Amino acid sequence: MIRVQRKEGFNLRITRVLREASGHSLDLYLFVPGELGLTTHLVSEDTFYHNAIHTKRTYYSTAYQLPLVHSRLAGRGRMPAERYRLSLSLYAYQYATALEQSTRDLLDGGGSDDDQRSGPGLTRIDAHLELVESILRRLRRNAPDEGRLTKYFVNIDNYLSWFTEQQMLALLSELPRDGDYPEIERRLLALCERETAYRLEKRYNSERAMASPTRMSNKMRLLRRLIEFPVTLKDRPKELGGGEQRAVKALVTGLVMMVISILILEMRHIFGDVTFWFFIALAVLYAMREVFKEDLRNTLWRWVRKGRPKWRRRYRDPESGQVVGSQREWFDYKRPARLSEEIRNARRSSVSQREEVVLHYRSRSRMLPTRFLSGYEQTRETLMLDLGVLTKLMEPGNHHVYVLKDGEVSRQAVEKRYQFNLIARSVQGDQEAVIQRWKIVLNRSKIIDVEEVTVEERKSASEGPPEPRRHSSTDDKTGDDQQ
Repeated sequence: MIRVQRKEGFNLRITRVLREASGHSLDLYLFVPGELGLTTHLVSEDTFYHNAIHTKRTYYSTAYQLPLVHSRLAGRGRMPAERYRLSLSLYAYQYATALEQSTRDLLDGGGSDDDQRSGPGLTRIDAHLELVESILRRLRRNAPDEGRLTKYFVNIDNYLSWFTEQQMLALLSELPRDGDYPEIERRLLALCERETAYRLEKRYNSERAMASPTRMSNKMRLLRRLIEFPVTLKDRPKELGGGEQRAVKALVTGLVMMVISILILEMRHIFGDVTFWFFIALAVLYAMREVFKEDLRNTLWRWVRKGRPKWRRRYRDPESGQVVGSQREWFDYKRPARLSEEIRNARRSSVSQREEVVLHYRSRSRMLPTRFLSGYEQTRETLMLDLGVLTKLMEPGNHHVYVLKDGEVSRQAVEKRYQFNLIARSVQGDQEAVIQRWKIVLNRSKIIDVEEVTVEERKSASEGPPEPRRHSSTDDKTGDDQQ
């Protein structure tokens, strides 16, 4: 399954876990409203790919104790320092990722606890707190004594303490102020105060950094990057078709020159000598050469590259440097009528769909689990989709609507919003394809909301309007889907 989350600004984070199967495929279809007037002349395929699509893969395991076991062995001198850094970073990264996701689920009001009323479930919050406290205790129980290992531990411990406090404060800010929540509130406050006192006791941060939230946030962002660096598979996209493009250019140039040369010889035979009309005809031939050479080159190039991947990535293990997998990628504009039937059914037929422009990203990857880091057979792919590239096409400003209430007419300002649709089709190994759909509402300044439309809702569309499952709640509600 694929998860889509709203991040800062116009960023969407699309994540999936790649299981043991060696072959994986992913297709993302972004349906852009036709009123934006998006074309390849405004935003080319290469421009959108390089500026709006960013992917990375990290090691992933459901055996959460494995990195901690490795770090203990390294602390006892049975593993090198670099392996200690890698294992501890894996533990910290998986903890931070799981904590962020768990907190987001609680803030979105997910779950079905019996005691859940107007906020996150008490039982889930209580289990959440116990798990966080136990993980931090296990991490700090085996702090290394060696100086070289200590610096790695300090950076990770400092970040996890601050990040845990931030996530608890975010959860605390959403708790209702009545019922049984004051007890949970006291536990959350106590945990945050303990983590603050712990960092002060260890002197992890300077007084200047602690006095400025901006400095502290920037420092923690740097520590997060240091944590992710050794656990992220190294890759570098390579554009394909360079040699073919040169061959096409040479072939077209040779063909055009051959035709022009034959025509020049025929003109000499017709005119008999170099005359004024001969120069006029020669100028026309060279003008036609410049026009048709470019068109012929582009046409032949599109025919040669049709359906073939445009980029390739090779993934390397961050420790050994050996290749552990590869990925081919495509990106192009499509018309809704040319989409497969299953994608059109997922989007549903409508008048607005015929006017939409579809951006299609496709990837085909093959991983080699036997070359993975010991103990890991899965990877986690994170794809950041930046919709800010399209905001320049949106109209600024608000408009007004009139509302009749209690016999009074009032005028209210309404901001201009746009609704995008994102459909994902993923296949792992020989399993069946999984198709998911999200509605994305945004204005000129940020993403307003992200809603997932489940498969059951699509099947029952004929019975009535669906109730979408929300992944991010907002105070501003959007209108109905533009069907």
